[in-house]
This record gives sequence, C-alpha cells and structure tokens, in this order.
Amino acid sequence: MPYYRQVAYSFGPPLTRVVKQLIIITSAVFVVTNVIGAIPLEAARLYLQAYPRAYLGLTPWLVAHYFFVWQLFTYLFLHGGWFHIIFNLFALWMFGSDLESLWGSRKFIFYFFLTGAGAGMFCVLLGPSSKIPTIGCSGAIFGLLLAYGMLFPNRPIYLYFIVPIKAKWFVVIMGVMELVASYSDATSGVNHLAHLGGMLFGFLYLRGLHLPRRLPFGYDEWRRARLRRKFEVYMRKHESKDETGRWIN
Repeated sequence: MPYYRQVAYSFGPPLTRVVKQLIIITSAVFVVTNVIGAIPLEAARLYLQAYPRAYLGLTPWLVAHYFFVWQLFTYLFLHGGWFHIIFNLFALWMFGSDLESLWGSRKFIFYFFLTGAGAGMFCVLLGPSSKIPTIGCSGAIFGLLLAYGMLFPNRPIYLYFIVPIKAKWFVVIMGVMELVASYSDATSGVNHLAHLGGMLFGFLYLRGLHLPRRLPFGYDEWRRARLRRKFEVYMRKHESKDETGRWIN
C-alpha cells in the first residue's frame, strides 16, 4: 500500500500576537492620517495630516528644548506613504515574528520600543536643533533586523525574493549602506541616522552592557556577573582562613 506524506508549504513565519497588534495599530493610524486626510476639506486635511506629524512625529528640536519625550514613541506609528508603511510592516512580520516566538511577547515588545526610542534619541543627540520631523518605525525595524542577524546568522534571506544571502551578511551590508548613505544622501528624505540608531541600541542591548540595576540594558547578564563576583569573593575569603578559623590578611 503506497504511503503518502502531506507536506505543508508556507511563505514566511506565522504571524505572532504582538506583531499582529503592532501591524493593526500602525495600519489604523495610517488610514486616519493619510486616507481620511485626503478628503477634499482643507480644514480636515490640515488637522489629520499636519497636526499629528507636528506633535506626534519626532522633531529633535521639540524633544531637546521642550521635552516632548512622547515623540520618541509616537513617531513609530506614523508613516508618509504606501511604500513606506508596506515595507516596514512586511519587515516587521518577516523578522519580528521569529523573534517574538523565540523571546516571548514581553521581551519582544520591550526590544521593539527600546530600539525605536533609541533610534529617535540618536537623532536628537546628533541634531538637537533640527526642526524636520521624522516618522516611521524604520529605526525599530533595523533593530529587529540586527537581532535577527545575530540570533539566526545562517538563515537565508532572499534579496528580491531570488538571491539567497545569510542573515549575518545581510545585516552587515545594510549597516554599511546606511552608514554611507548618512554621509552622502542628505536629500533623499530618509533619516538614515534613525536606522543606524536602531541597530546601535539593539546591538548594545543584545551584547548585555553591565549597567546598574535600575537600567534595563542587559540586566540579566549584569545580575549574573554580579552574583558570580560575590561568589568568587566569598570563596577567596573562605579559602584564606587558617586552621583556627581566623581571616588572614
């Protein structure tokens, strides 16, 4: 009797819970600020397009001088056009779903906002007087891309859906391209510094900086190192006792 095995094929990873919620929220904001904002009423168009970008988009001058810190998070959900949002949400699904499956929802959402806000802070630090608003979650997307390359370095990524390249080399190529573009492509309208900032903060987090307990960066690694040092100190003192039980200096 012949044996038939059912084989399932799928394009991309399964859509995880937090990734799905981020896609829904971002899409809803895009509809409100772009699709509805295109109605032929000047006052409504001004309110739905200009005002959200002015107060919710990331403007370094407002963050640095007027402490509009909420912009470090709200700018992630604003997008300027169809290509912009489709590219970002596609990358969020392709790279974010595997990371959420590996980390869990809480760590994934923390990392998403960490790299997104870090990308915004990077722009503020390098250009505190800039009054040009930045919108889009590309900084967080590049942070997810970096994490994907570090955690799944040998997984293939298909350029233009045809050419396979290992994830680690794809990350290196994208990082170099963004670095070069940040110096040479100032008129493109793309904030390459935000992309680099997302990758930088993602790298620092994943490498586990030994920072104080009150800070979130690499807290688990810092705590383990601290406990290990305490244990080593205890063992050295224990081994340096003489036979009478006294400590020897």
